[in-house]
Amino acid sequence: MDRQSKIIKTSIIGIVVNLILVAFKATIGILVNSIAITLDAVNNLTDALSSIITIIGAKLAGKAPDKNHPHGYGRIEYFSSIIIAVIVLWAGVTALLESWPKIFNPDVTSYTTVSLVIIAVAVVVKILLGRYVKGVGEKINSQSLVASGSDALFDAILSLSTLVAAIISIFFNISLEGILGVIISIVIIKASIDMIRETADTLLGSRIDSELSLQIKKSIEEIDGIYGAYDLNLHSYGPENMQGSVHVEVDDDLTASDIHTLTRTITYKIYEEFSIPLTVGIYARNDKYDYIRQDLEEIISHYDEVLQVHGFYVYEDLKLVSFDIIVDFDANRDKIKEEIHSKLKEKHPEFNFIIIDDYDVSD
Repeated sequence: MDRQSKIIKTSIIGIVVNLILVAFKATIGILVNSIAITLDAVNNLTDALSSIITIIGAKLAGKAPDKNHPHGYGRIEYFSSIIIAVIVLWAGVTALLESWPKIFNPDVTSYTTVSLVIIAVAVVVKILLGRYVKGVGEKINSQSLVASGSDALFDAILSLSTLVAAIISIFFNISLEGILGVIISIVIIKASIDMIRETADTLLGSRIDSELSLQIKKSIEEIDGIYGAYDLNLHSYGPENMQGSVHVEVDDDLTASDIHTLTRTITYKIYEEFSIPLTVGIYARNDKYDYIRQDLEEIISHYDEVLQVHGFYVYEDLKLVSFDIIVDFDANRDKIKEEIHSKLKEKHPEFNFIIIDDYDVSD
């Protein structure tokens, strides 16, 4: 079964289960006059709607690339995640507005054994559904399914709190419906905001996953003739469509044919291992001037803010040394560059130095 089919199948299971829970919870909530149980039913209804949107998003995201969208439609899944988060946010705000007055004017709630059993069963069902949906989502890298699964597990906790409130109401004649409704509402609102923030980070271009970055660089550096892999950038066009670029350091005496063969080897290797097409750039290395490189490494060893230096090259005819430097985002970049430049110039006055800003987009 392909990825799209798994998303659709899992979402359909979620829809069916949530609609069954909606029917039971809404009926019990109305019969026993429980705002918390009724809100739980509404929340299950939004879960079912979320699963429908997930299916639509998966269908649209699966469209083949065309002239206007050569990278495909995979990012539609991210938009569907935002829509789901907005629906959850709306449900949370609505629940808050309905629950707040209940704190000051609580309704009398008459729980029955049947209603308590149904709530308990709902807790178990939501735990099983949440673990299943989230597990599938993590396995196939579906942000929407992971969010739905997490939400289901969270719903189980909220339903459990409703059950506890019902038991307290029965034995101590204390109504916690309004307070519980407000707590549920606030938690739902927070969860929806977190979902929006996470998806927005992905769309804006969040930091490369450190483990993936290290794995790709390690794989490249295993190839003979590669001294280091730098400037790895990955761009997501959907959960299953990632493309990127990288620079590698090689000897400066390689021919165009050598470089062609080397870059092709890297491209094929990374695509085979990670299914990511990479564009490969070249940094040349001339060992004749390693003494300058060593002086540079000694200087930057005194700066914890300097995360990496690479792309070091000496243009012999021009008496020019060029290299890239990565400085921590929170550091005073200009000051550090000036100090390093001054110290290098003091050690090697016969050379000019160009320090190029680079940014820490991967570990």
